[in-house]
Amino acid sequence: MARVLMIVSAADALTMRDGTTHPTGFWAEELVVSHRVLREAGHTVEIATPGGRRPTVDQASFAPEMAGGQEQADAFRAYLEEIDEELSAPLVLSEVDPADYDAFVLPGGHGPMADLVHDPSLGRILTSADRAGRLIAPFCHGPAGLLSAQDDGTFLFAGRRLTAFTNEEELGGGTGENTPWFLETVLREKGAVVETGPAWSSHVIRDANLVTGQNPQSSRAVAEVVLEALGE
Repeated sequence: MARVLMIVSAADALTMRDGTTHPTGFWAEELVVSHRVLREAGHTVEIATPGGRRPTVDQASFAPEMAGGQEQADAFRAYLEEIDEELSAPLVLSEVDPADYDAFVLPGGHGPMADLVHDPSLGRILTSADRAGRLIAPFCHGPAGLLSAQDDGTFLFAGRRLTAFTNEEELGGGTGENTPWFLETVLREKGAVVETGPAWSSHVIRDANLVTGQNPQSSRAVAEVVLEALGE
């Protein structure tokens, strides 16, 4: 079976356009669903964060209207409690050897926009993984982490097909006009070929070893495409 590294933001706040602080972290559904699908398929899933700090769950992701109902929110909480030992002592991202893993999964929440976006260790890992053809699977705001990877000053994933949390979704149900920067816009500016689907609908793009999902609704589909790719 494969070894999968789930790279999770350790940020708990995002500085907004107007200078205020917005509480954030990882989105419960995204981490829970992808972790569970991969683990139940028999793969080893390990968690790493910048500095090995315990990641913070975005409390907004437990709101029934965000989680798909109270029952779903409770199920997400229960799963996070089940893997609390892993979340309490994640691997230190800077100490990760990318050769040890077959796939790298990056769930979102706004956290990656605060730390993973400029993390040099993540940039090193992604660059090595991409050159080796290992799977890289960020989704929702997780693709912000891709921006950490530069090749002689050029965005490593320029010219690649991908998707991410869209401007429409950010304005309509994310952090709105006060968002410090818009992920879809920046990815396009850096040269990525961003392909979006209908807002709040599952949408996944696979470009060789790069698998990306648009939003929380894409969590399961991303994990399933990763499973399929691992089986090839």
